[in-house]
Amino acid sequence: MIATYSDLKNKVILVTGAGRGIGKAIGLALASQGAHVVFNYRGDEAKAAGLKEEFEKAGGKATGLKFDVTDYEAMTKAIDEFTKTVAPISGLVNNAGISKDTLLLRLKPDEINSIIDTNLKGCMLVTQALSRNFLRAENVSIVNMGSIVGLMGNASQAAYAASKAGIIGFSKSVAKELASRNVRCNVICPGFIQTEMTEALNEKAKEEYSKAIPLARFGTTDEVSNLTCFLLSQASSYMTGEVLKIDGGLYI
Repeated sequence: MIATYSDLKNKVILVTGAGRGIGKAIGLALASQGAHVVFNYRGDEAKAAGLKEEFEKAGGKATGLKFDVTDYEAMTKAIDEFTKTVAPISGLVNNAGISKDTLLLRLKPDEINSIIDTNLKGCMLVTQALSRNFLRAENVSIVNMGSIVGLMGNASQAAYAASKAGIIGFSKSVAKELASRNVRCNVICPGFIQTEMTEALNEKAKEEYSKAIPLARFGTTDEVSNLTCFLLSQASSYMTGEVLKIDGGLYI
């Protein structure tokens, strides 16, 4: 069942990493609510055009902005141009992220930099780039995509866990700093979700992971997107600085 939030209609929301997995599900869910979904892409114009068409077919408006979350100059230029010529952005989903599962003793410095730059620094830079714009927008809500790993840690994911834990601290600080301007910031920490990443696991691994989950299954991208829509809407207007787990009970 999908709840409808009337205030999301025509709300302008930037979703990073909307090309696949959880990010794409969030974009489609927001579009189905009638939102104007703004998404970033790094270079494939044809893919961006196809994504725009998918979002618009779902029922919303869509605009693609060409930038990488690690490229502050290109990002600020694209965002500034959009907010000045189209409309202020009143919703943000920092979803772009990468992972590299490697034992700590084999983890290379460039791999650490790449994970931190994309997952944590990218989240911080996009939020900072939009901070002045948020002061001109109404009912602003920021949703940062953390991970259950950022709360509980995980072997072979030291850099990834650190980046997601950093997002939690950053989000709580943003929530406190911008609350007086009616800007909210919350974190979603998904557990095992059915995406291309988890589909690559062999069946034995999936079975073992499922045994550790009280609900005995992986979550769906739709379940994460439903929670995201709630946090972006005024239905959650008295929530900020919260960290919401959606993990089937994996970390209780």
